[in-house]
Amino acid sequence: MVSQEDTLDSNLSVLQNLQVHARYFNIAAAVAEQRALDALDLFQLRDRARSKVDELSGGMKRRLLIARALLQQPRLLILDEPTTGLDPQARHLVWQRVQLLKSQQISIILSTHYMEEASSLCDRLAVMDAGHIVAQGTPEELIRDVAGNEVVEIFVGLDLMRKQGLITDLQKRGLQPEDGGEKVLVYGANANTVLSDLEPLRVVRRSANLEDVFLRLTGRALQEE
Repeated sequence: MVSQEDTLDSNLSVLQNLQVHARYFNIAAAVAEQRALDALDLFQLRDRARSKVDELSGGMKRRLLIARALLQQPRLLILDEPTTGLDPQARHLVWQRVQLLKSQQISIILSTHYMEEASSLCDRLAVMDAGHIVAQGTPEELIRDVAGNEVVEIFVGLDLMRKQGLITDLQKRGLQPEDGGEKVLVYGANANTVLSDLEPLRVVRRSANLEDVFLRLTGRALQEE
């Protein structure tokens, strides 16, 4: 289990954090040291083995937490927001290592608010809202069933009357537009139907994604955790 919170011991070095953790699982000292060094190699931390934890960046600490969880060679790995707060390079390194662990037949349960992360790493998804699962399936299934294959974004600015008029017009055409702030979104629609008489407005056609799925299922209002 890798929690979202930092549970490393700041009084110990990077290597010592792994060695002490291994003792909780009754792993022999020599075996623990070799596994710790292998895990540090995997997450590109070998050169920081003697460093204190407080000397590490946030991204290094996240990588160290995942490395620590691998010492007992688990069949199931649970990751809670593994890349929160990481810069793009560190995030992609973690993604690469998670993909490697998947290839080694380790089952992984991952919670994330990054839709790109979910799309890249997950074979199956469960979308949760207020503590309840509201949809589940493969990323491709959820996108197809909830958002359709295509999204049309129609930019109307801050003119509320114009936006409401556009929404009403699209509803009369049998479409299901959604208020997206300064734009109106139409999911799974035939783009030509929407675009045919909207020349004065800026319109973007794009493929649907998991963020569309999440927002359609949970709403666009800000929710406090």
